[in-house]
Amino acid sequence: MDNRLKNGLRPRPRLNLPPSPLDGSAPKSASPASRPSVMQAPVLVLNATFEPINVTAVRRALVLMLKGVAQAEESNASVVHSSSRSVSVPSVIRLLTYRHIPQQSRALSRKNILLRDRNTCQFCARALPASELTLDHVMPRSRGGHSSWENLVACCYECNNRKGDRTPEEAGLKLARRPRPFTLHTSRQLMRLIGHKDEKWRKYLFY
Repeated sequence: MDNRLKNGLRPRPRLNLPPSPLDGSAPKSASPASRPSVMQAPVLVLNATFEPINVTAVRRALVLMLKGVAQAEESNASVVHSSSRSVSVPSVIRLLTYRHIPQQSRALSRKNILLRDRNTCQFCARALPASELTLDHVMPRSRGGHSSWENLVACCYECNNRKGDRTPEEAGLKLARRPRPFTLHTSRQLMRLIGHKDEKWRKYLFY
């Protein structure tokens, strides 16, 4: 039995949502130890117009470059080698053909909700590691609440257990801020949070 159930805590909700069509990250079936960390480092993806549209992994970025779909605009000091060539690890790539991006292109996932909420419980305002946070449906699913950007917030297990199957008002809790729908601003914020350690991203994300 899950230790959280033994302690009276509610487990993380499972969203069971399909992946985003722009999510180029590699499947998660392989064990982390089997993948060089450099191949999973984040790469900023620009449209042909230099507009930032996505973040992918180095592995996927290299595939796009080798296929002639994208080119590197910024590179890191690292180099990856194949049997016939060496390629600098990209930090920013640009698509060579303009791609129309749907209004909402970021996958609704636990990871992205935690990024949006800066790994901070939206009820007690504590910043915590991802392993100590779950997602809470502001309007409970049992009462018609949906798994959406506007109804999901980062929440610590203590507040999640206290709230239970009630609204925040009924549980005597107050949201730090209402969950925001996915917008261009949200997309830029997520990209900045993912790439905050890479100075090369700054001139494309305007911060």
